[in-house]
Amino acid sequence: MDDPAQILLPLSLGIGLAAATGFRIFIPLLMMGIGVRLGHIPVSDGFAWVATTSALLMLAVAAFTEIIAYYVPFLDNALDHAAGPAAIVAGILVSAAVLGNLDPMLKWTLAIIAGGGAAAATQSTTTALRGSSTLLTGGLGNHALATGEIAGAVVTSLLAMLLPYVTAILILLFIWLGWRLVLKWRQRSKPAT
Repeated sequence: MDDPAQILLPLSLGIGLAAATGFRIFIPLLMMGIGVRLGHIPVSDGFAWVATTSALLMLAVAAFTEIIAYYVPFLDNALDHAAGPAAIVAGILVSAAVLGNLDPMLKWTLAIIAGGGAAAATQSTTTALRGSSTLLTGGLGNHALATGEIAGAVVTSLLAMLLPYVTAILILLFIWLGWRLVLKWRQRSKPAT
């Protein structure tokens, strides 16, 4: 993979899957494992374990548990704080997995910056949205947000596997719109001086 154009496709796939880990950590990992198992996604040496039966079962249980936990009021906010660092690590790992057998220095630099950055940006956006939702609705709107995040993780993962370039652009748009919405909510909730 010496040609820079050959790096763009796996990098876009990695960014898409990493951003999906910012919505939910285990859904993109599970979907990546299924994609690897079906032969749709090639992974770097050392990452083939994600498609093993035991890994897929473990990821399915973890994804189900994570989904249920985000529907528990106020536990969802606590999980957001714990999930931040975990989402970044997951984003780095999924990016590194799909970047192929690049030079290790290049692969891990791209995985940390692009994958970790995409996961951090998505996670911080959803955390800010949940915090604003909790303040504005007393937590009543968080169920709708949790459902949207699940859909975001599934749709983003699927799009990343099917249309990686489009997904990278949509992720940037989501982050921009999410932060605009958060800033608007915060300005609206400030007391007039």
